[in-house]
Amino acid sequence: MKLTSIQNEVIDSFIKLTEKISNGKTNILDFGSNDMVFYRGEIHIIKMIGDYPGIYSSEIARNFGITRAVVHKTLLKLEKRNLVEKKQDSEDKKRQKLFLTQKGKLAYKYHEEYHDEHDKALFDFIKNLSEEELNTILRFLNYADQLVQNHF
Repeated sequence: MKLTSIQNEVIDSFIKLTEKISNGKTNILDFGSNDMVFYRGEIHIIKMIGDYPGIYSSEIARNFGITRAVVHKTLLKLEKRNLVEKKQDSEDKKRQKLFLTQKGKLAYKYHEEYHDEHDKALFDFIKNLSEEELNTILRFLNYADQLVQNHF
């Protein structure tokens, strides 16, 4: 299949971006003290619990496309560090809902501030796009996500 120059440029840019993300050097986020140092997976689980208090671990696993065992192992570490707590679901005693502790909420806040500072240019760019442009980008990202899911 013959692609146009701009089509090749989009594909090449996407492949380069994917490689940069998968080979990223920022595996650890340090928010200034020993108890506020996180691996990327840990802080993103904290973010998800902060965004959706009462979420179940199975929902986290589904959202990130990882196993429940990986989520469970990470949650044990976060609980031990007093960042996350589990509370029994009143409607289903077998399930536990996840919540952030005060310390977890502080980590969540630091993570939000980190992204506000480091991703401001992206946020500004997105704010200046039309709804049609945003829908095109969203359609592409959803399609790319499906391709990645089917590829690996």
